[in-house]
Amino acid sequence: MRSTHARRTAPLSGIPRRVAELDWAGIAESLGAYGCATTGPLLGAEECAALAASYGDDPLFRSRVIMARHGFGRGEYKYFAYPLPELISDLRASLYPRLAEVANRWNEQMGIAQRYPATHADYLKRCHAAGQTRPTPLLLQYGPGDYNCLHQDVYGEHVFPLQVAFLLSRPGADFTGGEFVLTEQRPRMQSRAEVVPLVQGEGVIFPVHHRPVQGTRGVYRVNMRHGVSRLRSGQRHTLGVIFHDAK
Repeated sequence: MRSTHARRTAPLSGIPRRVAELDWAGIAESLGAYGCATTGPLLGAEECAALAASYGDDPLFRSRVIMARHGFGRGEYKYFAYPLPELISDLRASLYPRLAEVANRWNEQMGIAQRYPATHADYLKRCHAAGQTRPTPLLLQYGPGDYNCLHQDVYGEHVFPLQVAFLLSRPGADFTGGEFVLTEQRPRMQSRAEVVPLVQGEGVIFPVHHRPVQGTRGVYRVNMRHGVSRLRSGQRHTLGVIFHDAK
C-alpha cells in the first residue's frame, strides 16, 4: 500500500496563493541580470521536514540514483513516481505559468520558435505525446563529503528552460557547506560562477541549459550548468522541481 506520509502536508499548504504573492517582476529582473532568482521561504518548516523524511518511503519513488556510480558526484537522489505528492504537484502547476512567460520572452529574444502553453497540464500533454511520460521531480540527499557535479537536467526532446530547487534542510544547523552553484559559460570569455545562499524552504529558479544575454552586438545565448559544493558536515535534502517529463 502506498504511503501518504508526504501527501498529508499538501491540502492546507496554500501553494497557489504563496506562489501568486511572490515578487514576479523582481524574479524576472533577477533572472535576466544574473541567471537566477530566489523565492524567499516558500515552504514551511513542517512541509520541508515531511518531504525530507519521505526519502525513505520507497513507494513514493520510481527510481534511485547513486551519483558516484555514474560520475555525477557523491550523494544520491530519487525521482518521484506518479501520482506526485500534492504539494509537489501544486508547485509544478502554480510555478509553471509565471515561468512560461519568462521562457517565451527568452525564446523570442534568442530567435527560438518554440513557445510554451499557458498551463502545465497542456505542456505535459506535449511531453507525453512525444513519449516523455516519466515524472522528473526529485528528492536529493547529501551527507558529509557529498557534492553534485555541474550538470544540466535535460531528459528528452521537450525541455522546459527553467527549473526550481528548494532547500529542505537548515543551513548551519542540519548541515554546513553544500552551497548551490551556478556557472555561466560565455562565448569567447571565461566562465562566471554564482553561489546562491538559501534558507530552509527557499527556492532558487535557474535555467536548465541556456539563457539570453544582451551583448554589444545583440542578444546571444550563454550555456548554464548547476551543482552543489562539498558538504562539510550533517545531512542536506533538496527538492528539485523540473517541469518537463522524461522518456
